[in-house]
Amino acid sequence: MINYIALKTIAHKEIRRFMRIWQQTLLPPAITMVLYFIIFGNLIGARIGTMGGFDYMQFIVPGLIMMSVITNAYGNVSSSFFSNKFQRSVEEMMVAPVSNFTILLGFVLGGVARGLIVGAIVTLLSLYFTSMQVHNIFVVVSVITLTAVVFSIGGLINGIFANKFDDVTIVPTFILTPLTYLGGVFYSVKMLPEFWQTVSHLNPILYMVNAFRFGILGVSDINIWVAFGMLLVFTIALFSWALYLLNRGIGLRA
Repeated sequence: MINYIALKTIAHKEIRRFMRIWQQTLLPPAITMVLYFIIFGNLIGARIGTMGGFDYMQFIVPGLIMMSVITNAYGNVSSSFFSNKFQRSVEEMMVAPVSNFTILLGFVLGGVARGLIVGAIVTLLSLYFTSMQVHNIFVVVSVITLTAVVFSIGGLINGIFANKFDDVTIVPTFILTPLTYLGGVFYSVKMLPEFWQTVSHLNPILYMVNAFRFGILGVSDINIWVAFGMLLVFTIALFSWALYLLNRGIGLRA
């Protein structure tokens, strides 16, 4: 019962935090995605024509939705957890009769909530620019949820190791953004030379984007079962690592 109340409290606090400042957390990604739709979809897409058998705008919409989910799920947890660590409120949770599993799950639920809400907003905005279809609703829901979980955990790990606010932005700027842009959001990897196709398969975001695109459009450059396997492996591995760090107090105790 104690852990249930703690989980509900942490998750509620995390959701209220980003909903209270929605002008900073929900509005900017929506505006950014609209600019992507206009520039890449309408202006550049009109010259490209079709890709993968679909209008270019339809092709990039799943990738842009996934991009918004990734960046917001990650950013929410990394900034929130580091803020709690900076204010030393994490120490209060650590000494409370609450399991580290509950603390981890509470922060992850907050990140997943923000990622899915922003993803839903971007999806609704995309309907203004192109028609949408759903090829497999199970794949759509499971892939976007698992992706939000993976990057929420990744954000928490970033928050654990961060020593100053600048450290929170290093991973998104120098790792997450390049991997996202090179993850097949704006193009099919089949267009690349064979060598670069092989290199692209080392990018985990490629599997997430293509699995989600399969759920929406029914086309993918990656075997859907391999993509699901990658998502499950990353979820289990990152969750186990984050729980280990919390149990050992790494990055949390002086």
